[in-house]
Amino acid sequence: MKPCCQTEKKKRILLKLSGEALSTEGHRGINPQSLKEIAVEIAEAYKKSNCELTIVIGGGNIWRGVRDGGGVIDRVNSDSMGMLATVINAIALQSAIEEAGVPTRVLTSVNIYQLAEPFVRRKALRHLEKGRIVIFAGGTGNPFFTTDSAAALRASEINADVLLKATQVDGVYDSDPKKNPSAKLIGKISYAEAIEKRLQFMDTAALALCMEKQLPLQVFNLHKKGNIEKALCGEEIGTFIY
Repeated sequence: MKPCCQTEKKKRILLKLSGEALSTEGHRGINPQSLKEIAVEIAEAYKKSNCELTIVIGGGNIWRGVRDGGGVIDRVNSDSMGMLATVINAIALQSAIEEAGVPTRVLTSVNIYQLAEPFVRRKALRHLEKGRIVIFAGGTGNPFFTTDSAAALRASEINADVLLKATQVDGVYDSDPKKNPSAKLIGKISYAEAIEKRLQFMDTAALALCMEKQLPLQVFNLHKKGNIEKALCGEEIGTFIY
């Protein structure tokens, strides 16, 4: 792989990770080995790239809102628990990335002063200027919104050049590849077409915000080694949504 050019203007990137990236298939919680592997890959890719990097991480490996509430915990409380799950993941990821040699800060929309800084846009931009990776936790800080929506919102707020969504498959398909072996990978697609076809790779609210802000989105496979570096360096992998 060719090294990224270090003379060009730094791109500002938001990387969206699912909470499941920190666990192993079929298990809940944080798997230390999975955490270390993804943190090292992020750190090494960041060192080689010419970018300012922010991350939004989900909490599904710990708590998945309505599904885990089971009708016993109401939606608002269940979503609040999901926000706290993202804070746990963010703190774990911060520790692992710093262990790999890159300074990192966690900013959260849920006020937990003893554990992380509150999200303030100007503070986030200042951390980026100082060469730190910034992890946004707590979702949007409101119930009824997914961490996909949080990623679109934060990317819009910091004027990111691109939103990268790391997933379990190679990109966006015309149908669910886990259910349909004949599903076809889509190389490029417009936001309008993705919304019209109801492709289930991101919630509609997040897609609508990205479309409004004309924010490019790239969806790629997290589990192929080297893909994070390729994505940070602007290589064409996965699916591009415009």
